[in-house]
Amino acid sequence: MKNTQAEKDTRERMRPGHITAQGFLGRDDRGIADIVEADLEEFRRVGLEPGAVADFLERLRDLGQKGLGEPIGVDGRYVVTAGDARGVLPCPWNDGVYHKNSVSVRDEKSGGELVYSDLSIHLLREHGFCQGKGSAFRLDPETIAGIMG
Repeated sequence: MKNTQAEKDTRERMRPGHITAQGFLGRDDRGIADIVEADLEEFRRVGLEPGAVADFLERLRDLGQKGLGEPIGVDGRYVVTAGDARGVLPCPWNDGVYHKNSVSVRDEKSGGELVYSDLSIHLLREHGFCQGKGSAFRLDPETIAGIMG
């Protein structure tokens, strides 16, 4: 698959040190379109829609914020910690800036864990991008399916 200049520029902004210290690709050397296509296929396989997943993550974030940075139980199943940092992060596709934060979720039932941010939710909802394998903020479709039950 041939990459356009815009895709190459977006990938460059995803590398470590451009927007975030760790970047968005982890150890994944696939092209962005290939990462997105594989993750969307995985969501189809587990019966989830990215928009519904983004809604679920937003709900957990919103409820977790009530803990004011401390872990809080949600739905008798999840332990959510929502923390804020000063500043904003731009989307690598140059279509907005997002509050710099971190949300961690541990599912007591499945044992699954996720770490994500407002930018992660945007990347999933608008671009179908879960981040590369090995990325600290990767939204792995199979892990999410276990957490969503």
